Amino acid sequence: MRDKDWEAALDRILLLTVLVGKDLADGLAQRGLTEARAHMLWELHARGPCTQRVLASALHVTPRAITALVDGLVETGFVTREPSPADRRAVLVTFTEQGHAAAQELADSHRELARRLFADMPPGEFDVFDAGLSHVVTRLHEVTAASKKIADSYPPNLGG
Repeated sequence: MRDKDWEAALDRILLLTVLVGKDLADGLAQRGLTEARAHMLWELHARGPCTQRVLASALHVTPRAITALVDGLVETGFVTREPSPADRRAVLVTFTEQGHAAAQELADSHRELARRLFADMPPGEFDVFDAGLSHVVTRLHEVTAASKKIADSYPPNLGG
């Protein structure tokens, strides 16, 4: 009996990811952004002007990938590359006015969606939901890490 309840809960989580993903993609498309570019703007908003190396590390991407992301955001007017006042060899990725406004709009939209989803939920119910969600996220990290370790332990040519 519990298996069916757990599967139904997982189905709701999967539906939630689809709905959130579609809302995110639609909202970003309206702003002329991809998910990767928005993620970079989010990081830049949190950190302030920084080097591409810092951004690549924060986004867990290669230097080549971050160069392409920054190039795209420069071409569309969201960021610029500026010399670092502290290190003449370094170049800082910096918001343009358009980029700063877009990042602030992303943050405001994030806050508003959270408010719309949770404001009418009784505090005790929200606390239980949040604790349960935290548990599921932790378990998913553990399960996927274990799955990766198992997959990594197999030789690449199992079939011969």
